Amino acid sequence: MLASIVAGLLLLEIGCRLPQGRQALPHWPNLVLEARLEARNQKNAERDSAYRYDPAFGFANRPDYQSWVLNYDSQGFRTMPRLAAGAVQDPPILATGDSYTKGDEVADAEAWPARLQTILGWRTINAGVGAYGLDQTVLLTEQLAKQLKPAVLVVGFIADDVRRAEMSRQWGREKPYFQRVGSELRLRNVPVPMTPDPRETLSPLQAAFGWSVLLDTVLDRLRLRDAWHTDVARALRPGEGERLACPLMRRLAALGVPTLVVAQYLPAAWDVPASAAEERRVAGVVLDCAAKAGLRTLDTYAAFDAAVRAGGRDSVYGQWHPSWRGYLLIANEIAGALKRAQLVP
Repeated sequence: MLASIVAGLLLLEIGCRLPQGRQALPHWPNLVLEARLEARNQKNAERDSAYRYDPAFGFANRPDYQSWVLNYDSQGFRTMPRLAAGAVQDPPILATGDSYTKGDEVADAEAWPARLQTILGWRTINAGVGAYGLDQTVLLTEQLAKQLKPAVLVVGFIADDVRRAEMSRQWGREKPYFQRVGSELRLRNVPVPMTPDPRETLSPLQAAFGWSVLLDTVLDRLRLRDAWHTDVARALRPGEGERLACPLMRRLAALGVPTLVVAQYLPAAWDVPASAAEERRVAGVVLDCAAKAGLRTLDTYAAFDAAVRAGGRDSVYGQWHPSWRGYLLIANEIAGALKRAQLVP
């Protein structure tokens, strides 16, 4: 029976390899390692361009980086459009968060902090960093709030940022993380080490079965292939990120700066109903913690849901991030929330 199972699996493995051509039959590399080596090469290219290693945050925007669509100033903040005459210069509005704050997939002037600056006539600093977890966002916000002394903080997040706070390595990049010790938070993995070689991070299962095209195909059908290939290191139990939300929001409140915490959503929230429910649940946890800490909150789900119902998903989203219309929608929602809270005129 065992021999029959092994023979059947071997035939299925060969059958999965045939569509890739005859060269796939004698060549059986570890697919997980290949994917991670390719990702490392991409990350190295990013470190040589838009990102740099940072011992406090793991990585940060590279100062003075320039490209046809993405540009940073001398402090690593995304380049903003010219201020209109009569605009408020100081103190600025400081926007922090992940790639949704940074404005991935659009030009500098189309990210929501740039749009917010135009709407309010108030200098706004875009300090968003792609792929940051909620923990990294809070750490960076604390540092910048002390340096820049902003009039208002606008802290954006998506639900996945909470999961990222459970990791010590995410997408092949080492990062800091917080651990709850009694009622306190202890910062771990700092100074953040350099990223290890992908050959050193394979699990025993990945080392033993990473060559299987059959397994890769099955996991792809189950939408688990990315998790199988991605180089991550879990430092905390699943769900612990949600329990970090309240102490992290209290750290923001301790800065003593008027703060608006903004929940944003992946396009998957409109592609998969279960994803929408989970994203809204996790976002609600963070927003509830922010409110308990005395911070203002904004949930953009209703505005995006109305836009998607009216014009379809592509009316406000690109591939993984909002389109320029989506970022403009976020900026208008934030401007309205700031005015209702009387944080801006």
